[in-house]
Amino acid sequence: MLSKYKVLLWDFDGVIMDSMPIRSKGFELVLAEYPQEQVDQLMAFHEANGGLSRYVKFRYFFEKIRGESVSEEEVLALAGKFSEIMLSLLMDRKLLIQDSVEFIRNNWQNYEMHIVSGSDGKELKIINDALDLSSFFKTINGSPTPKKQLVEDVLLQNKYPKEEVILIGDSINDFDAASFNKIAFAGYNNADLKRVSGNYIEQFMANSDK
Repeated sequence: MLSKYKVLLWDFDGVIMDSMPIRSKGFELVLAEYPQEQVDQLMAFHEANGGLSRYVKFRYFFEKIRGESVSEEEVLALAGKFSEIMLSLLMDRKLLIQDSVEFIRNNWQNYEMHIVSGSDGKELKIINDALDLSSFFKTINGSPTPKKQLVEDVLLQNKYPKEEVILIGDSINDFDAASFNKIAFAGYNNADLKRVSGNYIEQFMANSDK
């Protein structure tokens, strides 16, 4: 499936690292002072929209769930607390998804690879540096820039022909970012994506040979 492409754009959470449970815990810790029922609503939104950034999710919590305004400064402060928690918990090799990470290690010279993630960009670079993954990727890109824009920026800055690029992700937001930019999409680690995409990767190591 991947052999016909030259460029792989990778989501991070749920594709390279099994970090969603940790990120869920992070939201619960940051919002511990708020009613549990409201936090539960956010968790449902978070789990259904893995590819969206924490900035979007914090705004959703206040504006949609609590029905109140929230300033940019407040969102940034919450995101900062969240990032501190993430950096303390995510620099753990045990959380890496071995199937995809082994594929990346074995094939990084066969493709140009980039990370395009809803997670904070600075945080992602620190985590990938700590886990010795950064050298496999040409760029590591994250929020607060929306994923649709991250993908568009990578395409434009590198002048990639769209037919040579595929985005690999585990959420509907990843599929939407690929569709918006008119590039191919492959789902992974989320069987629900089989309903929206004709491409689905059950196991990366079956795609090891270019």
